[in-house]
Amino acid sequence: MSGADVAGVAPRVRTWRAFRANPLGMVSVGMLLLLVMVALAAPLIADYPRGYGDDVLAAPSSAHWFGTDNLGRDIFAQVVWGTRTSLAVGLGASALAIVLGVAVGVGAAYFKRLDTALGMLVDVMLSLPVLPLMILVAALAGPSVSTLVVVIAVFSWPEVARVVRSQAMPVVTLSFVDAAHVMGAPNRWVLVRHILPAVSPVITVSVVLTASRAVLSEAGLSFLGLGDPSSWSWGTVLYNAQRSGALSSSWWTALFPSLAILVLVVAATLCSLAYNDARNPRNRQDAIR
Repeated sequence: MSGADVAGVAPRVRTWRAFRANPLGMVSVGMLLLLVMVALAAPLIADYPRGYGDDVLAAPSSAHWFGTDNLGRDIFAQVVWGTRTSLAVGLGASALAIVLGVAVGVGAAYFKRLDTALGMLVDVMLSLPVLPLMILVAALAGPSVSTLVVVIAVFSWPEVARVVRSQAMPVVTLSFVDAAHVMGAPNRWVLVRHILPAVSPVITVSVVLTASRAVLSEAGLSFLGLGDPSSWSWGTVLYNAQRSGALSSSWWTALFPSLAILVLVVAATLCSLAYNDARNPRNRQDAIR
């Protein structure tokens, strides 16, 4: 494709072509989509794990692909249904953290009078011991999915705010933003039409990474017994294995939920790396050629 043709291609199209040319990016997207499909189709894949079974701590077999736990419940069904809760917590906490982080980051970059105060708030939040505070708040608020979403989001937004602020600072000083102010455009219009589109690539990456970190945080809190006892999650599967003492004697009770967490985190990391590479102008031009 000639240079004129390359120049005529929209940046989003060029980014998508570069991303599609990266095998790791496409594999990571496929893995994430597979997890989403498992969460949505959980009732069609496995029966909800409840009650007791006859085969206690049975090793993986054709009858029980992932084995059974100390109560004879199928671990494959636990992992499948746990995908729903883990992804729901991850996406919910990520969405809330992104909203808070973008609001603080863009506000600090655009409104200079708020920059110092919001910057100090972000620094204080980042300096706090996150895990002990998460445990304390989750224990005081009571175990539930909504509690986990709010607790994880509250301690996740400062990282998003710092990244968004650093991306928005150069944009605020550009000439077209000054021209919009001279023309009398309201702040809301400038933010929506100029600032937010400029930081949208960072937001896209933050959504994926924050969701994977939220799943890790949910698994950690659930493993400590602070998850929702009325629903399955990957952390709950590990917690039940640890509480029953099967964690050390029956390897399958910990392996498969841990692999599910690993697949999600690795896929999210690879997806974000591939997206950042695709945004590189040199990589985009190579993909179009």
